[in-house]
Amino acid sequence: MTQELSTCLIINTMKKKIIYFFVFLVLLSVKTIAQVENIAPAIQQIFKEEKVVGLSVAVVKDNKIIYTNSFGTSNLEKGTPLNNNNIFRIASISKSFSATSIMQLIEAGKLDLDEDVSNLVGFPIRHPKYPETIITLRLLMSHQSSINDSEGYFSLDNINPAKNPNWQKCYNDYEPGKGYQYCNLNYNMIGTIVERTSGERFDQYVKHHILDPLKLYGGYCVDSLDKTRFANIYEYNADSAKFIISPNAYAPRSEEISNYTMGYTTPIFSPTGGMKISATDLAKYMSMHMNYGIYKDGRIITRKSAKLMQTPFSNVEQYGFALENTTSMVDGVRLVGHTGSAYGLFSAMFFDPKKKYGIVVISNGCHPAYKGDYNNVIKKAVNVLYENLIAH
Repeated sequence: MTQELSTCLIINTMKKKIIYFFVFLVLLSVKTIAQVENIAPAIQQIFKEEKVVGLSVAVVKDNKIIYTNSFGTSNLEKGTPLNNNNIFRIASISKSFSATSIMQLIEAGKLDLDEDVSNLVGFPIRHPKYPETIITLRLLMSHQSSINDSEGYFSLDNINPAKNPNWQKCYNDYEPGKGYQYCNLNYNMIGTIVERTSGERFDQYVKHHILDPLKLYGGYCVDSLDKTRFANIYEYNADSAKFIISPNAYAPRSEEISNYTMGYTTPIFSPTGGMKISATDLAKYMSMHMNYGIYKDGRIITRKSAKLMQTPFSNVEQYGFALENTTSMVDGVRLVGHTGSAYGLFSAMFFDPKKKYGIVVISNGCHPAYKGDYNNVIKKAVNVLYENLIAH
């Protein structure tokens, strides 16, 4: 075989490979388009089967946001469509922002997970039946503190022995560290600890150390945000079978903030559930946790801290630091994340840190029925997105 003929064969082989590659890309694009086109009808079917005001969704795959969309209404009274620019109070997913803040302060050498919470909040945090057992930051973060919400959680007065004669009711019967109960008061105290340790007001700390570095729009202080972007939140009334607006979801609490006491009245901002953010920006934040603390070129927490947040401290509840492990959001698929529910809103943020995908779904009002551990509408929406964009 001549050199010229050999060269021609090589060139022809390369041409064929290039053609096959482009055919593959075209087929892949057609398949992806078909999968995306399946989503809207499937979500609309959920609206037909369930009572839903609106849904805003975002999907990350291979570290890229591959799909965002919004369905339904942001304002029922005006008939305003929901859009991707809308922000929501995301409820308990907010806890992970508080936990992330704590991990930053631990990395800076300002906190220790095994510190006595009493020293961190400025008044005694002790179980009346087990006064010798120290309630640590670790126990508070993992909901193993034995503290409950029975006396309320929007004020530290509820658990402060100097302020509430019934403070003992804030504790369950079991010894701290010997049981688990999900507790909002835990995370309002965690927000207070962030404030007392950093010297920054809680909402400002989160803005400066998490939101701004990630270039995200959101926050805990209503008055600092563009109110025209808020999606109204509606609670479903079973008696009337109608949705009723929940004005307290975005209560600015301006007067209370003007009389703010640093390191004590922190629950005004609700570190346990008060973050307001869009589904798209929440997906970017989720990507940071999915990549063990790093997003694009910025690191928010160390890999070690991120992994610790995702590691269950209880084999039964599978809860870490404001992030849980579950195989029941998408049946049989292990995911890490959190849900939220408050004032009629339901939200979910779940991801796979190994396969590098994640899903965010936020509803500003839907029927509150649950299927297993999760709101039925949220679970259905997550599964639609998973089946069309992740599984295939």
